[in-house]
Amino acid sequence: MSTLTLNAPAKLNLHLEVLGERGDGFHELAMLMQSIDLCDQLLVDAAPPGELQLECSDPTLPLDGSNLILKAAELLRQFVARPELGARIQLQKRIPIGAGLAGGSSDGAGALLALSEFWGLSLTASELHGLAAALGSDVAFCLAGGSQLCFGRGERLEPLPPAPALGVLLLKDPSVSVSTPWAYGRCRELRSDFYLTAEADFESRRQSLRQGPLVQALLNANANAPGEPLGLPRLRNDLQDLVAAETASVQAGLALLKGASGAMALAMSGSGPSLFALFADQSAAALAQQQLQTSLQENGFESWVCSFLPPRTPHG
Repeated sequence: MSTLTLNAPAKLNLHLEVLGERGDGFHELAMLMQSIDLCDQLLVDAAPPGELQLECSDPTLPLDGSNLILKAAELLRQFVARPELGARIQLQKRIPIGAGLAGGSSDGAGALLALSEFWGLSLTASELHGLAAALGSDVAFCLAGGSQLCFGRGERLEPLPPAPALGVLLLKDPSVSVSTPWAYGRCRELRSDFYLTAEADFESRRQSLRQGPLVQALLNANANAPGEPLGLPRLRNDLQDLVAAETASVQAGLALLKGASGAMALAMSGSGPSLFALFADQSAAALAQQQLQTSLQENGFESWVCSFLPPRTPHG
């Protein structure tokens, strides 16, 4: 294969619940994640045997061994015991960095998919999932995409039917980023008295999410007639108040979205500082973006109108 191009979509957390702390130091989570059509793009072509080359449109992104794209490439080579495999990878970066949108995780998942195909490795879905889980907590979801319940530290997936075609207005102050370890560290400091510890209690909370109003609203929307109102409950993100308390742009962005005409629900994604509101469709989200444009500019926000994506096809 001469060249291969693959999109790496961002994700939103429609639900993020911190249940407790695991023995491995990670948090036990109950989440509903959704991929959206704000995407990085990977282009893979040939390189000399054994060489892994990475280029990126964003000069601030590290291109050393800490980058999940190179980690994914090296993990694949080790898994198939073929160190002679080489590739040149060009990354067109569109997802903001340090934004709670899983841009790095999605790039790592995209590299697994693209390189396994480029190198003709014929790995099974189960093998790719195992590699993704080894790379990072959100990588397994980014490999699958669509609408998924995510448990454990995020690697245990339970797919849901494709979500309705809602519109998304996404905001981020480009001058602000939030460290995920910091956010979970603050959660540990301030909320650990409420952590659950028993697996039975974890499973009870998982079941509450499976059968809860958010999942039911999304499932019912698919059965409703077109144009019928969608009653979304308030979205939950257990990190949101903790991050907002120390991040002025999160406070400002949430206030702006609350005033957006037609917004059905809003939340911070992941550990932030990206924020989003959900609308009946993309045109309603675009109208809200237009109405808020002056305020968004005055407060230093970049904004995107996005749509939900279905799960990936078997070939990515």
